[in-house]
Amino acid sequence: MIVQLGQIVDALGGELLGGSREIPISRISPLETADAGAISFLSNPRYEAQMAASKAACVIVAPAMREAAAARGASIVTANPYVYFARLTQLWKAWERGPKLQGIHPSAVVDATAQIAESAYIGAQCVIGAGVRIGPDTVLTSRITVADACEIGARCLLHPGVVIGADGFGFANDGGRWVKIEQLGRVRVGDDVEIGANTCIDRGALDDTVIEDGVKIDNLVQIAHNVHIGAHSVIAGNTGIAGSARIGRNCSIGGAANILGHLSIADGTSISPTSMVTRSIHQADLYTGIFPLQTNAQWEKNAASLKQLHVLRERIKKLENALQAQNSNNGNS
Repeated sequence: MIVQLGQIVDALGGELLGGSREIPISRISPLETADAGAISFLSNPRYEAQMAASKAACVIVAPAMREAAAARGASIVTANPYVYFARLTQLWKAWERGPKLQGIHPSAVVDATAQIAESAYIGAQCVIGAGVRIGPDTVLTSRITVADACEIGARCLLHPGVVIGADGFGFANDGGRWVKIEQLGRVRVGDDVEIGANTCIDRGALDDTVIEDGVKIDNLVQIAHNVHIGAHSVIAGNTGIAGSARIGRNCSIGGAANILGHLSIADGTSISPTSMVTRSIHQADLYTGIFPLQTNAQWEKNAASLKQLHVLRERIKKLENALQAQNSNNGNS
């Protein structure tokens, strides 16, 4: 596919400098691998040298890099180059794909009572249960299960293998035998949510599991029953969130983090990858660690001390030996 630079500017805005609208663009590339048919971007001034050496036909830059970009050739000046790049990838995919996907693939199994918006798309081998509601412009790619009574909002994107509304893990112990607690709630997914491949979101036991608007969830994430995730939070792959945890708005959860059940996490909190959250977090910050969980600033200090433990141990042994020798000398005098 080849488009003209002017088509990109017409669609996304920005100020075109130092080049013609007719420049042909055949790909989007990083600065270091771009060729004369590529458009690239620079979001970090530290890579200015890469921009100067790049063979890209055009580079997307911030106003602060205007002069440096003009010195090498065509550029698009915009307030946030990284966001412009993101929107360009969306535009490029839409151009490549052609008409927007909608309708129901012949291999999908959709219950007669499900309500699917006309502009939604249900892909190959999807299974849609009774009473499900799926909003406008939502795309279910393939092999996705949405169990009975669950709801998915508008403009959502679900990747292959997602399961929405499987039973939560609930059992009562009766003298050493486990009695199943039927999961009577639903899953409610808001608008503009993206859910990665093979992620599972369990239905609530009594109340609903809720994913608010704008949440982005990576691959292989487990979200247990009755979890509530606030709007515009992001959750990276392999994260596990136990039942009835409440994640605030605009939170960032790093990959392979684990959050215990019945905890609350304040709006705007960030959790570093592989951290174990064992208590509620009431103040937004960056938190890191396995045990105990602490602010990132505290963790960095303790980690620095931990690296010196062997040296500190040897120093303490020498001090103990010296103190013992001094006490012995005092006893002999």
